Amino acid sequence: MAQHPMLSGERFRLGTFSTNCSSGMTPTKIAERWEASWDNNLTLARMLDAAGIDFMLPIARWIGYGGETDFHGGVLETMTWAAGLLASTQNISVFATIHTAANHPVVVAKQIATIDRIGHGRAGLNIVAGWNKPEYQALGLTLPDDHETRYAYAQEWFDLIRKIWASDSRFDWDGTYFRGIRGLKGDPAPVRGSVPIFNAAGSGQGRAFATDNADFLFTPAIDLERSKTEIVELKAQAAAKGRDIGVLTFSHVICRPTEKEAQEFLHYTAVENADTEAVDNLVNLQFAHAHSFPHDLLAQIKHLFAMGHGGFPLVGTPDQVAAGIIRLHETGFAGTTLSFVDYIREFPYFAEEVLPRLEKAGLR
Repeated sequence: MAQHPMLSGERFRLGTFSTNCSSGMTPTKIAERWEASWDNNLTLARMLDAAGIDFMLPIARWIGYGGETDFHGGVLETMTWAAGLLASTQNISVFATIHTAANHPVVVAKQIATIDRIGHGRAGLNIVAGWNKPEYQALGLTLPDDHETRYAYAQEWFDLIRKIWASDSRFDWDGTYFRGIRGLKGDPAPVRGSVPIFNAAGSGQGRAFATDNADFLFTPAIDLERSKTEIVELKAQAAAKGRDIGVLTFSHVICRPTEKEAQEFLHYTAVENADTEAVDNLVNLQFAHAHSFPHDLLAQIKHLFAMGHGGFPLVGTPDQVAAGIIRLHETGFAGTTLSFVDYIREFPYFAEEVLPRLEKAGLR
């Protein structure tokens, strides 16, 4: 059987991020910001599929960030979102983003196997061990303050899922966090027995988890010289465990015929009309609870959060945007997600102008 499309080939992988969330990745107040309706997601998925984009990745979110727009206040749930998109596309991989503490692994194992069957082997799982404390409070859950407990729980959670997928007979399970499971058997398993795993982690414990379990680890590209060292270290950490891991990042695209037009639109969305309260809330939460972004740089990158949730800026002409993606490739990244203020309106120009440049450069 052929490899999963996310795991085959040497191309620089491209995907979209956060199209299931209101305003996408941009906390802006402009009227033309992304509307995360089902119809918009379906239209975009078919566009991406036709253009050969590799994957779609959602954000699992339960409460928004407030502000005038309540950034990420409206969200399509990721497992059902993925099921619908996999049923409606042909080649693109679609990931479900799942919080370990809010979703029982026995249920998740069955859900992922089901959506992978719906997509004939194109599903993926993005594992989130937890960082957003207000969301856990909204669910009535307690988020452990220490990363050791969060990732020990996540490891057993995923071990149980893999056991379910691999078992041909019934089994019992008595672990630290899941006990008293009797006579369990998972049928069916995913098409290939498993699916690609994404994980985003910044702490030592998180990166140990990712290099133990994930096929791709997400990390921000704030300082590319710093990223070069980081990628080498992460790949070495995985190699010491006999594993290979791809390091991905995320980017925000404003691509226009002229640099002036691109910069004007950036100013319009992220300066003149930034939802500053939502941006402040997002940055403050990152400081308080998350290790995904390097904390010593957070104070310098608030404008990047206003632009595209901290993503690497790909702003300018098609030549400049393509050059930025080539820089990410040369830094060592295996791929990047792409976000747009309005994905449907802006992606066709990117596909028409930037993708051919990446093909010419040998990235696609």
